[in-house]
Order: sequence, then structure tokens, then C-alpha cells
Amino acid sequence: MRSTLHCLYLLILIISLSVSQKAYATHSRAGEITAKRVPGNPLAYDVTYTGYFDIATGKPAADQQTFVLMYFYNGPTDGAAATPVRVDRILTRDIGNSTTQNVYTTRHVFPSAGNWNISVTIDNRNDGILNLTPLPTNSLNFYVNTSIVINSFVGLNQTPVLLNAPIDLAAVGQRYIHNPGAFDADGDSIAYRLYRPQQSTRRGGLGVNLGYTQPNLAFPPGATEAGQSPATFSMNPITGDLIWDAPTTKGYYNVAFIVEEWRDGVKIGEIVRDMQIIVEDARNDRPVLEPLPDICVEAGTLINQTVRATDKNGDRLTLTSTSGLYQNAALISPAYATFNVPQQGAQNTVTGQLTWQTGCNHIRLEPYDVLFKVEDGPAPGAPNPTLFRKLVDMTTLKIRVYGPQPDNLRAVPVTDAAGKAFRVTWDSYKCQIPGARVVIYRREGCRAIPTDVCITGIPASSGYEEIARVGIGETFYVDNNNNTGLEAGVSYSYRIVVEFPRPGSDINEPGYLIGGGESMASEQVCIEEPLIMPVITNVTVDSTSETTGVITVKWMKPTLPAGASNPVQYRLFRASGLSGTDFSNIATIDGTINPGSDELVSYIDRNLNTVANAYRYKIEYYYTQNGSLVKLDETEIASSVRLSQGQADPTSIRLNWTANVPWSNDNQVHRVYREDKSRPGTFNRIADVTVQGPQSYTFTDDGTDKYAADGTVNVSIARDSVYCYKVETVGSYNDSQIKVDPLYNFSQIICISASDTTKPCVPVLSIDELNCAEVNRDTYCGQTSFTNNLSWTYPQNDECDQNIIAYRLYYTRYEGDTPTLLKEIAAPASTSFAHEGMTSFAGCYYVTAVNKYGTESAPSNTVCKDNCPIIELPNVITPNGDGKNDTFKPLDCPSFVQAVEFKIFNRWGAKVFETNDVNINWDGKNNSGNELAAGQYYYELTVYFESVQREGKPAQFKGWVQVLR
Repeated sequence: MRSTLHCLYLLILIISLSVSQKAYATHSRAGEITAKRVPGNPLAYDVTYTGYFDIATGKPAADQQTFVLMYFYNGPTDGAAATPVRVDRILTRDIGNSTTQNVYTTRHVFPSAGNWNISVTIDNRNDGILNLTPLPTNSLNFYVNTSIVINSFVGLNQTPVLLNAPIDLAAVGQRYIHNPGAFDADGDSIAYRLYRPQQSTRRGGLGVNLGYTQPNLAFPPGATEAGQSPATFSMNPITGDLIWDAPTTKGYYNVAFIVEEWRDGVKIGEIVRDMQIIVEDARNDRPVLEPLPDICVEAGTLINQTVRATDKNGDRLTLTSTSGLYQNAALISPAYATFNVPQQGAQNTVTGQLTWQTGCNHIRLEPYDVLFKVEDGPAPGAPNPTLFRKLVDMTTLKIRVYGPQPDNLRAVPVTDAAGKAFRVTWDSYKCQIPGARVVIYRREGCRAIPTDVCITGIPASSGYEEIARVGIGETFYVDNNNNTGLEAGVSYSYRIVVEFPRPGSDINEPGYLIGGGESMASEQVCIEEPLIMPVITNVTVDSTSETTGVITVKWMKPTLPAGASNPVQYRLFRASGLSGTDFSNIATIDGTINPGSDELVSYIDRNLNTVANAYRYKIEYYYTQNGSLVKLDETEIASSVRLSQGQADPTSIRLNWTANVPWSNDNQVHRVYREDKSRPGTFNRIADVTVQGPQSYTFTDDGTDKYAADGTVNVSIARDSVYCYKVETVGSYNDSQIKVDPLYNFSQIICISASDTTKPCVPVLSIDELNCAEVNRDTYCGQTSFTNNLSWTYPQNDECDQNIIAYRLYYTRYEGDTPTLLKEIAAPASTSFAHEGMTSFAGCYYVTAVNKYGTESAPSNTVCKDNCPIIELPNVITPNGDGKNDTFKPLDCPSFVQAVEFKIFNRWGAKVFETNDVNINWDGKNNSGNELAAGQYYYELTVYFESVQREGKPAQFKGWVQVLR
């Protein structure tokens, strides 16, 4: 009986709420839902619906909208059964344009972590909306929803806030712009996309699409402000600028868009904003804000940014700004920014000044957005000022605040049992942010890297590798190469970067950081050791021939290591192709080394086919010790420069070139030569080509000689004429010990025409795929080397060149990275390749075809192969010290495990242990080393498996383990 009465009471309550809601029928224009977390409880949020109501015709209804019904649900259809929550109004205010803003807030504790949805329905939209159906539009209800992810793996999270009201006036024939002014206090990345306005199904919290026409299509075709047809409507996915260029018919229009919230590549929430655009037939021109360039500053910089707006009609101008940087928004840690407009309301021109003293607590990965808005008004003495229709313009300034550069990096040798080691030290870091880490990088040799204040950290192409991370309070690190000792006779350089944590504590608690980011890299410190290995400096083509080609190889003599003596011996090896591995010994050269000598050793390699092949060289180096030759090591491999024809064109010739060498040819000026037909065999320098990376090693010859120092020889590129070229690369080791700098190397000569306009076909590539369903933990047990088998077919198509001389196979370890040449394979001898010696299966490939002119086809389809995630866990441990089942760890042979995050909870849900040990090795104790009671415990395990994804492929496991004592 009591249960029946309870259900009846609940039914009456819901019906009464529904009746009350219906009685206060409103005229809703716009709205959205936001959620702010409550300190101290990760499941508690202050959830706010901000609604905008038409008070021109519906003020009584808007005033009486004292509450709304809010729905909370976590499944895609669970909203149909969700119980409404009454949320009372806490604020109402008139914001102009016949609109009132009502704010409704409730504190809600979600029952658990998960993906949660929140929705609100308002009974009636306002009437007269021109792009919604069915009519009349005041018979349509208003519906918006917001989703948010609550998950400990994601970290603390709250939605962005939208600081700019969704009501503005637009003018017929003039460009309209709106920006929501979204600001995320967690520093998450924000993206935008258009959506369709919705209405509630009246089955709880779910919504469905309305009959909707995009505003620019409501009265087609229309025209832009500049007079071009048709009119356009779009939203910038990065800045959030919503632009309608331009309205044609006065009236009300509703549009919707989604503000997405992303963290570390994962979407963690979204807000739907449904807004109204009021188009007037205004006899007025909109004001214009001058665009602002994005800025990047070091934390501690005082920003003074001038903002200027003009109006060609001489109207009064009001310049305002919204951002989470201001104290009234309070979405960052102090100090807050200020925006001052000394001549507010001035005519023609108004200027404002943004001032912000940045600090350590403002460092974050994503930029801060500051929205500026200018609105015009009638000039003093203007006729009929009551008929004046205000217009606006907006622009957004993006400010990125990065960490200061670490100071005074030093390195000195130290005595270490492991061998060669260095103690790296630096000054105490300026920004002592809790949770930040100092990341130490090392590379062999000393090389300058370009700096850019908008590019923090260490560029991936710099050659540095991360070797350690220490706490932000540390000021030194001893590098002994993980207790194996550094290599003797090798120069090393170091740099450090400070990385800051993502949100991990509450915004109101000490130590809160707004959202990740990193510092500029420190200056490098270089420890130059005497070179004890030869260094190849030149592999240059002297003569191009199918049978008598010549390449000169040069290398710099090393310094004799301790205990070594003369004579020394160099054994030179050669392989064919840019990536060939068929090395054979072509010369043995005996010599001596004199202290302080910078002389080079040369070898002229003759009788080569430099027309068809590039060649690679390496040197084995031997010195005398106790009367016998002892091999020290072998050099890095260096290839000749390979020149080829790019995509053909009837009036120009494109050249591409490449070289696989241990020095850098990037960020240099390479030289291009063309044969002077009036003097056969004489090459005239026609261009200097500034290159960045290998993809920029290209030049298109239109016949113009762009280098005048050796005489100007212009030609007209004719389809049936042949032109001969060679290029000279310029490179450097960026190492002060290598005195030969820069390094000049010629390619072979190629003679080509512009008449070959038929490109090779695009091959079709395939790879032997893994069937993970058939793979278990024993499949790859003990295996350390893996092979990917690739094969391809070449289309028999008369529309593309069938005279193929080679295939080029490209490879990248990680999906999305730029592939590099793995192997050039002679055609048509083979259409398959086994990529052997890999540490896992993960990688991506494509193949191209090359014709006799050196023209390369477009890339084939890209194929990627990923590892099968393999890990199995026990469910019982007996930590009694008998050596059997003492620890919780993966069963034998987990494969491709890169990193783990492991947590143990007791039966009440309290975390008692966590580790990042890839072997887990939990011995039944808590993190303080105290034994836990026997019983059942629960675990959460995230495993990052080696994958084609750079950060690893995460897999989550949850289960239980019994501790027996």
C-alpha cells in the first residue's frame, strides 16, 4: 500500500510540474546548458541553464518562467525514462534587443562516473522564426542538451562557458558575425560545428530535429556583402566565428551549433547552443574591428594590446570585451586582465587597451581566447535615433602562454661505476608548479635547432631523445645511460624542457594548473669528446655513366683512442641504391694519424653505373693495439645524391633530389645546374634553392636563369628538346670538431625532356594482416624480431606509363607521420618485399612507381599493420614468500606492452595501491609497504600497447584478484 501511495504521489508531482510548465508558456529565443564542478567531490556539479526570452510580445510568460525541468541521463535513449528535476531561477536581467536572460542553477551529484547527458525543454519558441517549420513557430518547443565525461582516467572536467550572449542584430545585405566566446577553465581544446535546432519528443529528456533551413538558403540565392552570389553561412571550427554573409530578408532566424571539448585527442564533452539572429532592414553600415594577430608570450610577460574599431558612417561606437581572463568571469588564477576604453562612445574611431600581467599559473597548452565586440549607435543629433538599428563586428585574439626557458644548463663528467657519465645541472626553475616535470634530452653531437616562440619543446626532427624526467624542484641529473655508461669518444649535447600537468586538482584548491603546456627548450650544453671514429664528409658524383661512372668518397681522420697506435686501417664498403643493404668491401686503405691533423682521406670509386643507381658507403675502422689491428666500430652510412624528374609539364621541367646521409642537408641553399647547349659539357648554375626538409628538395625550371653570377643563360623549354641537369647539395654536421663545413656534394647528371607527360600508374599495395582472434600469449613468446610481408600490383592501364624501372617503398613507424624511403626495388623484377628485423609489427607503408625519366607516381593506398594486444592476468596471489604466486603480474609473455597504469581498490572502493611498473609486481601491500588483509580486491588496468598510434593503443581491463595468506 505504501509503495502504491508513493508511486501515486510521484505521478501527481510530475503531472503538476508539467501542468505548471505548460501554464507559463514562454517565447524562448536561445539557450544552453553548462556545468561547473563542485570542490571536493568529483561527482558534484553546479549545472546551469541560461535561457533567453522574447519580451517584445511574451514578457509576462518570460517573467513567470520561474523554474525549468532538467533531465540527467547517461544512455543515448535513457532520457525517455529520466525523472525531471525542478531547477529554480536565480537571476533575470534585460540584455537589450527585447530579450531577457534567465539563469537557472542546481547542484547535482551524479550517481557514478560515466558519460552523462543533461537536457532542458522550454514549452514555446517565439513566433515568426522564418527558417523553422511547422508554423506557427510558437507551437514548437525549445530543446538543448549538453554532455560531459566524468572519468578518473580523463581527470577532473567541467564544460566550457559561453561568455557572449546568443542574441545580436544583423542587417539585410551586410555580413553578420557571432562568436560564443567559449572559455574552458581546464585549458582543454575547443572545436565548433554547426548543428540543427531541436525540439523535445515530450518523452522525458530526448530531442529530435526540427524542420530547419539554413539561413542563407531560406530565401535563395542571396548575395554576400561584396555582391557575390550566393549568400554563405558557415562556422569556423577553430575560432568559433559564425558568419552569415549576408541576410536578404528581415525577421527571426534560429540556428544551432555544438561546442566540443577535447583533451589529449579524446572528446570529453559538448554543449549545444540554440540561438536567434534578428535581421533588420537597417539603413546603417556595420562598424569594423581591425584584425588581431595571434600572440605567444612567455609566462611573466606584460601584455599591452591595442584594439581599434572604425565606422564609416561616423556613428557612436561602444567597444567591449569578454573572456575568462577578466575578474568578472573569474575563470583563471589572478592576476586578471583588464580592458580599458578611454573614449567609449566616440564617433568614427574607438580604441581600447587590453592589459594582462601573465604569470606561472597561466601556462597552458591551449591558447586563451579574448573576444572583442564593437557596436554602433546613433551619432549625436542624428535624425530619428529611435529608428536606428545597432550593428556589431567581432574579432578574437588568441594568446598562448608558455613556460619560461630553463636557465644555465651545464654538464660535467663524473665518476660512475657504469662507465662514462655526465652530471647535468640547471638553475632552479622560475615556475614551481606542483606536478610539473623537468624533461632531459640528449643527442650525439652538437647541433643548433631553430627557435620559435610559438613552438615550444624539442622538435621531433632535432635528433634529441628523451632520457629522463625529474621533479620540478630538482636541479640536476646524472646521465650514465641507464647504468650502461655512455659511449666513449662520442660528443653529447643536452637540453631540458619543463612540461606542465593537465588538470589534476580543483580550480579552487592550491596547486591547480589551468591545462598542460611546456616551456621553451633550454639552450644546449655540448660536451665535445675527441673524435675517435672517422666521419664521412663527401659522397659526390664526379662522372655520370652506365659503365664508367665515378664517385669520390671523403672522410675525416679521427683521433687515436687511449692505448691505440698507428698504423690504422679503413675498410670501405659499398651498396647499391639509396637504401641498399648489399654491402661489399671495395677498398682497404692503410694510414697513420698525426695529432692535431684535420686532413681528409679520399677514395675514388670508378666503373659505376651512376645513371641507374645511387650508392651508399660505410667505413670499418681499425687501429693497432699490442701489435694487432683491432676494429673499433663502423661509421654511419652516407649515400650519393640522387636526382630525378618530377611531374612533367609541357613548358617546364621539375627536378627532385634526395640523399640519405648522416649530416644535415636541411635548412640550407642547394644549387641547381643546367647544361649550356652552346657549350656541351659545361653546366651553368641557374638557381639557388632554399630547402627546409627533404620534401622541399625540388625545383621547377621554366627556362629562366635565376643565378646571374656566372652569366645568364635563359632557354625556352620545348616539349621535344632534351635538357641536362645536376644539383649540388649543401650540408653540415653542425659540430665544431668537424672542420669541413659546409659539405658540398653533386648528384648524377640527368638528361630529360618536358614531353614525357605520362606519369606511372599508382600501384595497389597489400600487407599480410594479423588475425588477433588466433593470437594468444604463447604466439610470440620470446620472439624479438618481426617481419611484415608486403606485395603490390601494377595496373595494366594504357593511360599511364608502363615502362617502370623501379618501385619505391615508403615506411613510417607511426600513423600520421611523414613516411620516409625504406627501399628502392628494381622493376619489374620484384613486386614484393619482406620488411625484416622489426621490434614489432606496427607500421604504415605506401609504394610508388618510377619511370625511366625519374617521374614518380602518386602514392599507393596506405596500409598499416598493428600489433595484437596480448596480456593475461591471474586472479589469485599468495604473497607468503614461498616464491610461488607471490606477486600479481601478467602471465608469461605479454606482448608489445609499452606502458601501464595499474590501480588496486578494496571492496569499499578505496584505492590502496597504484603503479606504472609494466610488470605490475603487486605483492599484496599498499603503497606505504604495509601488508593488506586477505580478501578480494578489484583492479583497473590501462595498458598502452605498442601501436601505429604514437601514444600507444590503450586497452582497459577491470577485474578482481583474491589475496590468500
